[in-house]
Amino acid sequence: MRRFYAPKENFSNEKIVLSLEETRHLRDVLRLRAGEKIRVFDGAGREFLCEIENISKKETSLFIIEETAPDAPESNLDLTLAVALLKGEKFDLVVQKAVELGVCKLVPLNTKRVDVKLKDGDKKQERWQKIALEACKQSGRAKLMQIELPTDLEKFVKTAEGAKILFSERNGESFSAIKAGKKITALVGSEGGWENSEIEFAASNDFQIITLTSRILRAETAAIAVSAILQNNFGDLR
Repeated sequence: MRRFYAPKENFSNEKIVLSLEETRHLRDVLRLRAGEKIRVFDGAGREFLCEIENISKKETSLFIIEETAPDAPESNLDLTLAVALLKGEKFDLVVQKAVELGVCKLVPLNTKRVDVKLKDGDKKQERWQKIALEACKQSGRAKLMQIELPTDLEKFVKTAEGAKILFSERNGESFSAIKAGKKITALVGSEGGWENSEIEFAASNDFQIITLTSRILRAETAAIAVSAILQNNFGDLR
C-alpha cells in the first residue's frame, strides 16, 4: 500500500491534509482517486490507514480509518551518527542508508581533512531531508531521521551524549571493548581519515577510540557498516 507523509500539524480530529507536493505525487504520478486507501505517517512514529476523500489542486483530504503499526518499528537504540562531509553524492548515500538502518540523528561534520566546501548549508540540509523522507517512505519507518546543519568537529564533540565512540583507521581498541547502553554517538571520519590532534581531542572528551580491523573501507562504506554493526550489537538488527 502506498505511503505518504503528513506532519502532525496537518492532523485534525479524524482528518489529515496532504501537502501540495504529496498531492502531486498521489494525483499525477500514482493516479490515485477518491475512495482508495493509503497509509500516512506523521514523522514522529505513528502511522494511519486512511481513505482518500477529496483531491484538489493544492491538497488532498483524507479520513483516518485506524492507526496501524509501521512496517519497520523503531530501534531501541538511540543512535546519533556524525560523519565528515563527503564529495558528490556519497553523503546522499549515507543519508539514505542511515534511515534504512534506524539511525535517529545524522550530523554532517567539518573536519581538518574534509575536502568539501559548502556554500549553502541550509540548501544541503533541505536536500538531505528530502532524501531521508523518501528513504523513510520506502523503508517502512514512521519516524523521520533528524539531520543537523553541518557543524565543526570540536563543537560537536563537546556536546555529544551517551556512549561516545570515534571510529578510526588507527590507534584504537577492538570493537569488543565498547561498553554502551541504549544511547550512542558514533563519529566517522572523512576520506582522508583523522588528524592525530582530532583523535586526541575526542579522547580527551571521553570518546572511546575504536578501530575496525581486517578491512580498509571507504568513508561512506564505513558510516554504513558502523551503523549496521552498532544496531546488531546494541539495537534491534538481528
